[in-house]
Amino acid sequence: MRTAQANRSVRIHPGRTSSFVKPFFALAILTAAFRLISIHAAEPAPSAMSAAELADRLAAVSEGNALIRSKLEVRSLDGARRVLQLQIKQRRTKTTTDLVYQVLWPDEHKGEAVILHQAQGAVKGSIIVPQQPVRAIKASQMKEGLFDSDLSYQDAVENFFAWKKQALVGSETINGVNCQILESKPDSSSVSIYAKVRSWIDPQRFVPMRVEKYSSSGELVRRIDVTRVARDEKHHPIPASLTVHGPRKNSVTEFNGARIDQDVNFTDADFTPAGILK
Repeated sequence: MRTAQANRSVRIHPGRTSSFVKPFFALAILTAAFRLISIHAAEPAPSAMSAAELADRLAAVSEGNALIRSKLEVRSLDGARRVLQLQIKQRRTKTTTDLVYQVLWPDEHKGEAVILHQAQGAVKGSIIVPQQPVRAIKASQMKEGLFDSDLSYQDAVENFFAWKKQALVGSETINGVNCQILESKPDSSSVSIYAKVRSWIDPQRFVPMRVEKYSSSGELVRRIDVTRVARDEKHHPIPASLTVHGPRKNSVTEFNGARIDQDVNFTDADFTPAGILK
Protein backbone atom coordinates (compact mmCIF):
# COMPACT_ATOMS: atom_id res chain seq x y z
CA MET A 1 0.00 0.00 0.00
CA ARG A 2 1.35 3.43 -0.95
CA THR A 3 2.78 5.54 1.84
CA ALA A 4 0.88 8.81 2.01
CA GLN A 5 2.78 12.06 2.39
CA ALA A 6 1.36 14.67 4.76
CA ASN A 7 2.11 18.34 5.19
CA ARG A 8 1.25 18.33 8.88
CA SER A 9 1.27 15.62 11.50
CA VAL A 10 -0.31 15.88 14.93
CA ARG A 11 -0.05 13.40 17.77
CA ILE A 12 -2.34 13.17 20.75
CA HIS A 13 -0.73 12.32 24.06
CA PRO A 14 -2.61 11.26 27.21
CA GLY A 15 -2.74 14.07 29.71
CA ARG A 16 -1.60 16.67 27.19
CA THR A 17 -3.47 19.10 24.95
CA SER A 18 -4.49 17.24 21.79
CA SER A 19 -4.59 18.69 18.28
CA PHE A 20 -7.28 17.71 15.81
CA VAL A 21 -8.08 20.23 13.07
CA LYS A 22 -9.86 18.19 10.45
CA PRO A 23 -12.84 15.98 11.37
CA PHE A 24 -13.78 12.98 12.98
CA PHE A 25 -14.81 11.52 13.80
CA ALA A 26 -14.32 12.17 12.18
CA LEU A 27 -14.24 11.07 13.99
CA ALA A 28 -14.76 10.98 11.17
CA ILE A 29 -14.21 8.85 12.88
CA LEU A 30 -15.86 9.87 13.92
CA THR A 31 -14.45 10.61 12.81
CA ALA A 32 -15.43 9.72 11.97
CA ALA A 33 -19.48 9.18 11.79
CA PHE A 34 -19.55 12.46 13.63
CA ARG A 35 -17.10 15.09 12.44
CA LEU A 36 -14.34 16.46 14.71
CA ILE A 37 -15.28 20.09 14.17
CA SER A 38 -13.58 23.41 14.92
CA ILE A 39 -15.01 26.80 13.95
CA HIS A 40 -12.85 29.88 14.42
CA ALA A 41 -13.77 32.06 17.36
CA ALA A 42 -14.15 34.98 14.95
CA GLU A 43 -17.27 33.37 13.47
CA PRO A 44 -20.66 34.64 14.71
CA ALA A 45 -22.31 32.61 17.43
CA PRO A 46 -25.09 30.17 16.39
CA SER A 47 -27.72 32.46 17.93
CA ALA A 48 -26.67 35.14 15.41
CA MET A 49 -26.72 32.72 12.49
CA SER A 50 -29.53 31.00 10.66
CA ALA A 51 -29.72 27.21 10.85
CA ALA A 52 -28.62 26.96 7.21
CA GLU A 53 -25.60 29.20 7.80
CA LEU A 54 -24.54 27.23 10.85
CA ALA A 55 -24.92 23.91 9.04
CA ASP A 56 -22.96 25.22 6.03
CA ARG A 57 -20.04 26.19 8.26
CA LEU A 58 -20.07 22.85 10.03
CA ALA A 59 -20.14 21.02 6.69
CA ALA A 60 -17.36 23.12 5.17
CA VAL A 61 -14.79 22.44 7.90
CA SER A 62 -15.20 18.68 7.38
CA GLU A 63 -13.75 18.87 3.86
CA GLY A 64 -10.21 17.78 3.07
CA ASN A 65 -7.85 14.81 3.23
CA ALA A 66 -6.43 13.13 6.33
CA LEU A 67 -4.73 9.98 7.55
CA ILE A 68 -5.82 9.14 11.11
CA ARG A 69 -4.80 6.65 13.79
CA SER A 70 -7.54 5.83 16.29
CA LYS A 71 -8.46 3.31 18.95
CA LEU A 72 -11.90 1.70 18.78
CA GLU A 73 -13.07 0.00 21.98
CA VAL A 74 -16.33 -1.93 22.31
CA ARG A 75 -17.42 -2.79 25.86
CA SER A 76 -20.28 -5.12 26.77
CA LEU A 77 -22.35 -5.08 29.95
CA ASP A 78 -21.08 -8.58 30.77
CA GLY A 79 -17.55 -7.19 31.06
CA ALA A 80 -16.27 -8.27 27.64
CA ARG A 81 -13.94 -5.80 25.93
CA ARG A 82 -12.69 -5.64 22.34
CA VAL A 83 -10.06 -3.16 21.15
CA LEU A 84 -8.93 -2.38 17.60
CA GLN A 85 -6.21 0.00 16.48
CA LEU A 86 -7.34 1.59 13.22
CA GLN A 87 -5.85 3.55 10.36
CA ILE A 88 -8.42 5.77 8.65
CA LYS A 89 -8.00 7.39 5.26
CA GLN A 90 -10.50 10.08 4.41
CA ARG A 91 -11.08 12.30 1.40
CA ARG A 92 -14.05 14.67 1.63
CA THR A 93 -15.35 17.30 -0.77
CA LYS A 94 -18.67 19.14 -0.93
CA THR A 95 -20.23 16.33 -2.97
CA THR A 96 -18.15 13.20 -2.40
CA THR A 97 -16.73 11.23 0.53
CA ASP A 98 -14.19 8.38 0.36
CA LEU A 99 -13.15 6.46 3.49
CA VAL A 100 -11.01 3.45 4.34
CA TYR A 101 -10.96 1.97 7.85
CA GLN A 102 -8.17 -0.62 8.19
CA VAL A 103 -7.21 -2.67 11.25
CA LEU A 104 -3.57 -2.40 12.33
CA TRP A 105 -3.86 -4.42 15.55
CA PRO A 106 -4.51 -7.05 16.95
CA ASP A 107 -2.64 -9.37 14.62
CA GLU A 108 -5.56 -11.77 14.15
CA HIS A 109 -7.54 -8.97 12.48
CA LYS A 110 -4.66 -7.08 10.89
CA GLY A 111 -5.41 -6.04 7.32
CA GLU A 112 -9.19 -6.24 7.62
CA ALA A 113 -10.71 -3.14 6.08
CA VAL A 114 -13.92 -1.33 5.21
CA ILE A 115 -14.18 0.95 2.17
CA LEU A 116 -17.02 3.49 1.98
CA HIS A 117 -17.93 5.86 -0.84
CA GLN A 118 -20.72 8.43 -0.94
CA ALA A 119 -21.66 10.56 -3.94
CA GLN A 120 -24.92 12.33 -4.76
CA GLY A 121 -26.44 11.00 -1.55
CA ALA A 122 -25.91 7.31 -2.36
CA VAL A 123 -23.53 5.15 -0.34
CA LYS A 124 -21.69 1.99 -1.35
CA GLY A 125 -18.93 0.02 0.29
CA SER A 126 -16.78 -3.10 0.50
CA ILE A 127 -15.48 -5.35 3.27
CA ILE A 128 -11.98 -6.77 2.95
CA VAL A 129 -10.72 -9.77 4.92
CA PRO A 130 -7.27 -11.08 3.92
CA GLN A 131 -7.34 -14.36 1.98
CA GLN A 132 -11.10 -14.04 1.37
CA PRO A 133 -13.15 -12.62 -1.53
CA VAL A 134 -14.07 -8.94 -1.26
CA ARG A 135 -17.67 -8.51 -0.08
CA ALA A 136 -19.93 -5.66 -1.14
CA ILE A 137 -21.91 -3.79 1.51
CA LYS A 138 -25.52 -3.65 0.35
CA ALA A 139 -27.77 -0.63 0.93
CA SER A 140 -29.78 -2.69 3.42
CA GLN A 141 -26.58 -3.32 5.44
CA MET A 142 -25.63 0.33 5.95
CA LYS A 143 -27.24 0.28 9.40
CA GLU A 144 -24.91 -2.53 10.55
CA GLY A 145 -21.97 -1.82 12.83
CA LEU A 146 -18.54 -0.83 11.58
CA PHE A 147 -16.29 -3.71 12.76
CA ASP A 148 -19.29 -4.84 14.82
CA SER A 149 -19.23 -1.63 16.87
CA ASP A 150 -22.10 0.65 17.87
CA LEU A 151 -21.27 3.01 14.98
CA SER A 152 -22.91 2.09 11.67
CA TYR A 153 -21.43 2.32 8.18
CA GLN A 154 -23.94 5.09 7.49
CA ASP A 155 -22.74 7.07 10.51
CA ALA A 156 -19.14 6.85 9.35
CA VAL A 157 -19.70 8.26 5.88
CA GLU A 158 -22.67 10.65 5.85
CA ASN A 159 -22.49 14.41 6.45
CA PHE A 160 -25.87 15.44 7.81
CA PHE A 161 -24.75 19.07 8.07
CA ALA A 162 -24.84 19.09 4.24
CA TRP A 163 -28.54 18.19 4.16
CA LYS A 164 -30.79 20.97 2.84
CA LYS A 165 -33.32 20.88 5.68
CA GLN A 166 -31.84 22.54 8.77
CA ALA A 167 -33.57 24.19 11.74
CA LEU A 168 -32.67 25.57 15.16
CA VAL A 169 -35.15 23.92 17.53
CA GLY A 170 -34.16 25.09 20.99
CA SER A 171 -31.44 24.86 23.59
CA GLU A 172 -30.45 22.47 26.37
CA THR A 173 -27.67 22.13 28.91
CA ILE A 174 -25.28 19.21 28.27
CA ASN A 175 -22.62 18.54 30.93
CA GLY A 176 -22.96 22.08 32.21
CA VAL A 177 -22.82 23.64 28.73
CA ASN A 178 -25.83 25.52 27.36
CA CYS A 179 -26.09 24.26 23.78
CA GLN A 180 -28.05 25.31 20.71
CA ILE A 181 -29.90 22.37 19.12
CA LEU A 182 -29.60 22.06 15.33
CA GLU A 183 -32.04 19.67 13.66
CA SER A 184 -31.09 18.21 10.27
CA LYS A 185 -33.43 16.27 7.97
CA PRO A 186 -32.62 14.52 4.68
CA ASP A 187 -34.52 15.47 1.53
CA SER A 188 -35.04 13.56 -1.70
CA SER A 189 -31.41 14.15 -2.73
CA SER A 190 -30.03 12.56 0.47
CA VAL A 191 -30.10 8.83 1.18
CA SER A 192 -30.03 8.01 4.88
CA ILE A 193 -31.24 5.39 7.33
CA TYR A 194 -32.33 8.26 9.60
CA ALA A 195 -35.31 10.59 9.42
CA LYS A 196 -33.67 13.37 11.43
CA VAL A 197 -30.51 14.19 13.35
CA ARG A 198 -30.20 16.60 16.28
CA SER A 199 -26.87 18.17 17.23
CA TRP A 200 -26.19 20.02 20.47
CA ILE A 201 -23.72 22.81 19.59
CA ASP A 202 -21.68 24.61 22.24
CA PRO A 203 -22.13 28.28 21.12
CA GLN A 204 -19.02 29.46 22.96
CA ARG A 205 -16.54 26.81 21.79
CA PHE A 206 -18.40 25.86 18.56
CA VAL A 207 -18.21 22.16 19.41
CA PRO A 208 -21.02 19.58 18.93
CA MET A 209 -21.39 18.08 22.40
CA ARG A 210 -23.99 15.47 21.43
CA VAL A 211 -25.60 14.03 18.30
CA GLU A 212 -28.83 12.03 18.34
CA LYS A 213 -30.19 10.16 15.30
CA TYR A 214 -33.84 9.17 14.93
CA SER A 215 -35.84 6.71 12.84
CA SER A 216 -38.93 7.61 10.78
CA SER A 217 -41.09 6.49 13.73
CA GLY A 218 -39.35 9.00 16.01
CA GLU A 219 -37.33 6.38 17.92
CA LEU A 220 -33.86 7.37 19.09
CA VAL A 221 -31.54 4.98 17.22
CA ARG A 222 -28.07 6.24 18.05
CA ARG A 223 -26.48 8.79 20.39
CA ILE A 224 -22.93 10.11 20.14
CA ASP A 225 -21.48 12.08 23.07
CA VAL A 226 -18.27 14.07 23.18
CA THR A 227 -16.47 12.98 26.34
CA ARG A 228 -13.34 15.10 25.97
CA VAL A 229 -12.76 18.51 24.39
CA ALA A 230 -9.20 19.60 23.61
CA ARG A 231 -7.61 22.43 21.64
CA ASP A 232 -5.77 22.34 18.34
CA GLU A 233 -2.47 24.07 17.61
CA LYS A 234 -4.38 27.31 16.95
CA HIS A 235 -6.14 26.94 20.32
CA HIS A 236 -9.52 26.16 18.77
CA PRO A 237 -11.67 23.82 20.91
CA ILE A 238 -12.35 20.47 19.26
CA PRO A 239 -13.89 17.11 20.22
CA ALA A 240 -11.16 14.57 21.01
CA SER A 241 -12.98 11.49 22.36
CA LEU A 242 -16.44 10.09 21.54
CA THR A 243 -18.82 7.58 23.09
CA VAL A 244 -21.43 5.87 20.88
CA HIS A 245 -24.64 4.19 22.06
CA GLY A 246 -26.52 2.33 19.32
CA PRO A 247 -29.55 0.05 18.96
CA ARG A 248 -27.82 -2.67 20.96
CA LYS A 249 -28.62 -2.21 24.63
CA ASN A 250 -25.74 -4.32 25.93
CA SER A 251 -22.71 -2.48 24.55
CA VAL A 252 -21.07 0.92 24.14
CA THR A 253 -18.29 2.02 21.78
CA GLU A 254 -15.53 4.56 22.38
CA PHE A 255 -13.27 6.24 19.83
CA ASN A 256 -10.03 7.93 20.87
CA GLY A 257 -7.79 9.63 18.33
CA ALA A 258 -4.03 9.09 18.56
CA ARG A 259 -2.60 10.80 15.47
CA ILE A 260 -3.69 12.75 12.40
CA ASP A 261 -1.70 13.61 9.26
CA GLN A 262 -3.41 16.39 7.35
CA ASP A 263 -3.46 17.47 3.71
CA VAL A 264 -2.42 13.99 2.59
CA ASN A 265 -2.16 13.31 -1.15
CA PHE A 266 -4.37 10.36 -2.07
CA THR A 267 -5.13 8.75 -5.41
CA ASP A 268 -8.38 7.05 -6.41
CA ALA A 269 -6.59 3.71 -6.07
CA ASP A 270 -6.13 4.29 -2.33
CA PHE A 271 -9.87 3.80 -1.91
CA THR A 272 -10.19 0.54 -3.87
CA PRO A 273 -9.78 -3.10 -2.80
CA ALA A 274 -6.90 -3.52 -5.25
CA GLY A 275 -5.08 -0.53 -3.78
CA ILE A 276 -5.48 -1.83 -0.24
CA LEU A 277 -4.56 -5.43 -0.96
CA LYS A 278 -1.43 -4.77 -3.00
